[in-house]
Amino acid sequence: MFVIETAETLYNQFLYRSNKNRPLIVGIDGLGGAGKTTFVKEVEQELKDCNCEVRIYHLDEHIVETSKRYHTGFEEWYEYYYLQWDISGLLNSFLVPLRNSENLQLPFYDKSTDSISYRQVELFTNSIVLIEGIFLQRKEWKSIFDYVIFLNCPFELRKERVLGRDSYIGDYHDRMKKYTERYWPAEKHYLDTIRPDRIADLVISIE
Repeated sequence: MFVIETAETLYNQFLYRSNKNRPLIVGIDGLGGAGKTTFVKEVEQELKDCNCEVRIYHLDEHIVETSKRYHTGFEEWYEYYYLQWDISGLLNSFLVPLRNSENLQLPFYDKSTDSISYRQVELFTNSIVLIEGIFLQRKEWKSIFDYVIFLNCPFELRKERVLGRDSYIGDYHDRMKKYTERYWPAEKHYLDTIRPDRIADLVISIE
């Protein structure tokens, strides 16, 4: 039910946005395993009959090369939170141009070659742009979004999901080690310093 209600809310935000010459920019925020990717697809499906384009961007497609985010001398949680993405680069090449209805030259990460390639992305002003990813409400990016949804999912459920799915990391022991040393401490830092569940426009509790 919350997917239908969310889609209706976003469409109303789109219809009554103050600047009709640019897209409505929506952030779908949530910690690892909260269900962001599934949720954004379901919302897109609900919006398919609306009189607007819907574009989805996945933040994980725009991370930096391995050498810039691993073995940097910083603690692992710091690497994940501060170095996984080019924070200022994405602001200047993606988020600000998106808000200003300018041409986008987006960096895409290719895991097979551990390299970045830039692609021209067509922008539709009459559209709803859904950006899904973790840490979207960090102070450098928050003001760019017109509307932010935070998926608030209990830790134990998220833990079960990520440890069960992320086989690319290795066996269960490897997954637990990586989450314990890298991902979960970064998420705690985000929760403690940004309080995303307090500042989002809409908080959806996932049970």
